[in-house]
Amino acid sequence: QMADPFLYDTGERSHYGCLGHEVQIEYLKAYVCRPSFSTDKAVIVVHDVFGWRFPDNRYIVDLIAGHGYITICPDFFKGTEPWKSTDHWPDFPDWLKNHDPMKVDKEADVVLKYLKEQCGAKKIGIVGFSWGGMAVHHLMLKNPQLTAGVSLYGRIIRDSDERYSLLNPTFFIFGEKDHTISLDQIFLLEDKLKQYCKVPYKIKVYPGQVHGFAQLKPEDMKPEDKPYIEEARRDMIDWIKMFV
Repeated sequence: QMADPFLYDTGERSHYGCLGHEVQIEYLKAYVCRPSFSTDKAVIVVHDVFGWRFPDNRYIVDLIAGHGYITICPDFFKGTEPWKSTDHWPDFPDWLKNHDPMKVDKEADVVLKYLKEQCGAKKIGIVGFSWGGMAVHHLMLKNPQLTAGVSLYGRIIRDSDERYSLLNPTFFIFGEKDHTISLDQIFLLEDKLKQYCKVPYKIKVYPGQVHGFAQLKPEDMKPEDKPYIEEARRDMIDWIKMFV
């Protein structure tokens, strides 16, 4: 039995009543939450493998909106099935072939256009978790419209030195005990960014934390993890506030 390297335990999850609403943007469905006052700042949230309807992802959207951003989580899987905790791990590579986190450019453009034209957004940041963290890393290399990015425990793709020329400030958040991302990979990322990156970046590893730690809703947190989860979220919001 191979350890499931990409997913965290979604077993005991409390119900979550959302604050936002669903919209249709061209061919994409999306979940949107707006702050109580009008703003021209927005944040795109890129969901993990469990998709745009997963409560933890919506919780984060609401959390960011509470800090004063129009926040949107589009369905980057375009209506196809997200991964489910009941699916079989050996099928994951096949599933991933049809859900490539590097092929999100078109969807990102659709959402950026919506935020600018329909919501009056002038500055737009992006935050992504796991699968979404990989997508954020990719988009921060490709899309200059994204003012800042936060990639949370996105597996580090080592395909070329082009992976490090980020266009705008990017913050990488990792858990120390994440069995999908080794500390060696994180040190290598840091090394390469020092070499190639011309914009502000930051890498931070949170002690004792596993893959998926920062998305947990308060009632699903273990007391010993709570300080690190809250710190990671504060750090994420601070980065967005600094640049968006």
